[in-house]
Amino acid sequence: MYTLKKSLGQHFLKDENVSRRIVEALRERPLERLLEVGPGGGALTKYLLELEGVSFTAVELDDEKVAYLEATYPAIRGKLIKGSILDIPAPWAGPFTLVGNFPYNISTQILFRVLDWKDQVECMVGMFQKEVAQRVAAREGSKTYGILSVLVQAFFQVEYLFEVGENAFTPPPKVKSAVIRLTPRTDVPDFRSEEHLRLLVKTAFNQRRKMLRNAVRGLFAPETLSDPLFDRRAEQLSVAEFAALTHRMN
Repeated sequence: MYTLKKSLGQHFLKDENVSRRIVEALRERPLERLLEVGPGGGALTKYLLELEGVSFTAVELDDEKVAYLEATYPAIRGKLIKGSILDIPAPWAGPFTLVGNFPYNISTQILFRVLDWKDQVECMVGMFQKEVAQRVAAREGSKTYGILSVLVQAFFQVEYLFEVGENAFTPPPKVKSAVIRLTPRTDVPDFRSEEHLRLLVKTAFNQRRKMLRNAVRGLFAPETLSDPLFDRRAEQLSVAEFAALTHRMN
């Protein structure tokens, strides 16, 4: 068997119904190339390996889990990348789909990795800590709406699919989980550059309780800041409004 490593944020899925629902969510979209992140004990992997006509690869950091997977699921041999999703290059030159019961301790970093690969990722179905999933899916006006919400939603449509209780895992985490699906937007808002968008959004939300005018004062000319739009707080601006503001930055 294998051991669970807290340092890697390992909580392995054991609920077969949840695994099947994740696979069903994947199959609702075109699927040719599939990367599983952190297969662990193979709860999802055994179903993914059965998908016909799909080029499958998995990335796993833990040597012990790699050995376990190859011994338990011989079909995975030759399809495993030993490493971290945060370090490897995209496994294909063309478009691919991403799936995983993502380690909670690097889940935000994984989402930024998806953004790095946004020109190739045609779908992502992932299990996250419920709080993170809610932040990604949150709309303007919500207390959970923030940097992650805006930057992900600028490029992807977010669907909050379903929630998963603690007892679906071994060992049970202390938090609830949720599965979300990301698909590329066909109407990406017009912004000056990704660098401008990230700078504006991070600056605005770093002082989210302040009026926008005070939070982003250093990024705009004084006459621009006189616009009534800056009377609002960051959480009240839509993704499109943030995008439009990048064109008015210094």
